[in-house]
Amino acid sequence: MANVWHRGDMSTHPDVPEMRERYARMLGGRDVALVDGPVFLVGLYCAASPWILHYTTSQPALMTHNLIMGIAIGLLALGFTRAPERMYGLSWAMCALGVWMIIAPWIVGSAPDAGVIANNVVIGALALFLGLVCAASAASAAKSTPRP
Repeated sequence: MANVWHRGDMSTHPDVPEMRERYARMLGGRDVALVDGPVFLVGLYCAASPWILHYTTSQPALMTHNLIMGIAIGLLALGFTRAPERMYGLSWAMCALGVWMIIAPWIVGSAPDAGVIANNVVIGALALFLGLVCAASAASAAKSTPRP
């Protein structure tokens, strides 16, 4: 059996170059760290928007819809922050959520007024834009990172 017990300085460990390369590769994938915060804020506003714009009684189905969609966008943002290497593949899902938010007032709501429509269109456009930024960053990081 090989002696795997290393005493003293860690720099004498045989796997140090590989560990440094892996650490640098993982840190290199965080190109869009500034996008995580705005994504979370879009999700937070989406969840709270029915109460901010006071359409909880006139659009109860859309109120529940926006609450659930806001929580979903917020969870995506937390995932982007917590495990970016794994989650940036889901940035296309955020794009789909953005498109859905744009068309949801007519599908989920019942005779929505201009304020409700504008609110969902702005939230959807922001989610779509931020999802595209995350997807573009993930694609460029995948091209520049060599596979082992």
